[in-house]
Parts: sequence; structure tokens; C-alpha cells
Amino acid sequence: MTINVKVPELGESVVEATVGQWHKQEGDTVAVGEVLVDLETDKVDVEVGAEAAGVLVTIQRQAGEDVQIGDVLAEIDPEGAAAEPESTGQQPAAKAEEGTETETAVSAASPSPPARKTSQATPVAQRMAQDKDVDLSQINGSGQNNRITRDDVEQYLQERQQAAETTTTAPKRPSAPPQQPATPTETAVGDHREERQRLSRRRRTIAQRLVEAQHTAAMLTTFNDVDMSAVIDLRQRRGEAFRERQNVKLGFMSFFVKAAVGALKDFPRLNAEIDGDEVILKHYYDIGMAVGAEEGLVVPVIRHADRLSFAEIEQAVRRFAEQAREGTLSLEDLRGGSFTITNGGVFGSMLSTPILNPPQVGILGLHRIEERPVARKGAVIIRPMMYLALSYDHRLVDGREAVQFLGRIKELVEDPETLLLEG
Repeated sequence: MTINVKVPELGESVVEATVGQWHKQEGDTVAVGEVLVDLETDKVDVEVGAEAAGVLVTIQRQAGEDVQIGDVLAEIDPEGAAAEPESTGQQPAAKAEEGTETETAVSAASPSPPARKTSQATPVAQRMAQDKDVDLSQINGSGQNNRITRDDVEQYLQERQQAAETTTTAPKRPSAPPQQPATPTETAVGDHREERQRLSRRRRTIAQRLVEAQHTAAMLTTFNDVDMSAVIDLRQRRGEAFRERQNVKLGFMSFFVKAAVGALKDFPRLNAEIDGDEVILKHYYDIGMAVGAEEGLVVPVIRHADRLSFAEIEQAVRRFAEQAREGTLSLEDLRGGSFTITNGGVFGSMLSTPILNPPQVGILGLHRIEERPVARKGAVIIRPMMYLALSYDHRLVDGREAVQFLGRIKELVEDPETLLLEG
């Protein structure tokens, strides 16, 4: 009797996924817990493992197909490993007792590809390795618990390319360049080359939600600038001692998270959401941090940010950045959130209008720090300045309230000692 491999629970509000890479093929033997396939959701990738040992007899849903919770992905025959040797008639019973039964079952099946170390690689690294025909067993992982990351695969490809170039420089008989297989998605008309790629589920969801945000919310943006001199001075004076004591760097993000919490306490409608004809005022401060990942934007959430120290906030920010890069964020990391901060300044952005993260009604945009001339007490001086942008839902938040909220953040950041006094 076969055992169905089904789409598992995917987390809160996630009911659909797209089949990604299969790590096993029909006829392969599988062990309990061994990863069979990746599922792409709009938030994270989910690995589906085998609940029983046996032989993968059928794969019912192929890569690229959309599936829902409970759908059957494949079937495992738990008796397949034992039944296979008997059908071949090549091993006597006595030999089976010596442990050769499993070996015969494997050899009787169709040849399997060499082990590719997929369980020790992030989903992003696995897909890249499959696309580039890379054997993951040849790569040493640099991620958490020595897990192979996208950067490891990219470095391996670069080293392989350099080795190939070195080989081609040696004298040899001229030969025709290797023919690259043309993909069916590439087209060319004259010198105009085009490539058609399928959108990932996450990118499709991002596109859908961003359009919905613009269609459903009355979104406006207000701007201000902030003098970062006090924060920079504090980091220069206390940064090294902070790092030695807390084992984490004192960055800028913790100041803005603390300032956002302080401003949200003064203007609680920015920490709310609209539900039909009602307003849900949230008396907790779960701050989302927009992070640019390879497959699209993700927003992990710092829970109860009002209760955390500067060090705890910086540790959460560092962990989220590492996990987003490795593709190991969990669904719990991405659930909920009452207000969001996005930092385009890390990419060099001078000014932008961030888009709301529904159902939230406010998002704070940070930008690069740039020395600019400013007027102070009748004199023009140079100061490290940053533009701030607050996008808000005008259905709930009035312009006066939004301007005052952003002004409060400016006050708190320009006088960071008040962040310690007011929590």
C-alpha cells in the first residue's frame, strides 16, 4: 500500500504554493525525513520530506504547478525497497541478512544521479546549482551550520570559470566553440535578443499586493529631513564598547526602530488597520523590516520592539539579513506586523515614496546619509542629513497627523538620549 506525500500546512494565511525543484525522481529510494521537493510560497520556500522510507513510485505534480494544502504530490511504496530484490532473483536469502538487500534494490532500479548534498544547501542555492549544473558536494558551505548559500555557489562558478579560462590559454588545436543548448524561452529577431522567464510565486504575490495597495488605500507620502550628527557622534563614542559588550555592531536601524515606537505611542492611528467599517487599534509594536532578498522583498517582523534593548534590536536585524540572504526565514518571522520600516539608503537611494504593506496604514522610508549645507542660527554649516518619507493611508490618517508623526521621529533621532529616557 502506497503512502501519499501531501502539501503540508504552510503557515498562517498561506493556502497555496508552487512546486519547485524535485530532489528525488521516480524509482529512487528515500529515507524518513529526506527532502523530496521544495514548495515556493509567497513568503518562504518550504521543504517537504518523506514521512516513510521506501521507493518514490510516482510524482503527480511537476515543477511549476500550483498546489494547495492537502494536494497529493507523490506516492511512496514502503515495501518497494524490500520487494525489489526478490523480483530480480539475484540474491539468496542468506545474502540479504548480510545487508546486501538494499544495495540490490538500488542497483535494480534505474541509475540515480550522484548525491548533490541538497539537504545542506539553501533552496536558492539548490535552484542555482540545478540551473548551472553544479554538484553541491564539491562546495564547502559558509552559512549557518556550514549550509551552502547562494554566495558559495556563485564563488564556485567564478572559480570554475577562471579555471576554464586558464585552460583555454594553453596552446591547442583550434576547435569549434561548444554549442550551448538554446532554451525554448529565448527568441531573437536580428540583434534583438529576448528571454522569457516565469515569475516566481513570491514575485507574483508581491506584484499583486502592491497593485492592491494602490487600488484600495488612499496613499499619500510626506517628507522631512533629519540631522544625523548626534547619532553618528554617539556611535563613534560608544560603538566599540557596545560591540565588545553586546557582540553586535551598533547600527542606525535600532535608533529608527526606537524612534518609530515612540512616535507610534504618540500617534496610535499610525499603528492601526482598517477592517471594513471598523478601526483596529493595536497596543503592541511589531515592527516589520523590509529586506531585499534574491527572489523578492520580504518583511520579517521584530516582535514587541518596545520591550527590546538597542542590542536586541540590532541582533534581530542582523539575523534577519543573514536569513534573508540564505533563504532560511521562517513563516513565523514574516507573520503580522503593525508598522514597517524600509531602508533604501543601503542601496544609495536619496529619496523615494515607499508603498504601504497592507493592512498596515503607515511605512517609514529611510535614505542615504549625505553631507549638505544647512542653516543653523544664521550660519551655513555642513551636516550629515537624511531624507525621511512616511507613506500613509489617508482614509485613517490625516495629513496633520502624518506630518506631526514624522516630525516626532525627527526630534527623537536628532536627540537620541530621549530614546533612552522614554524607552
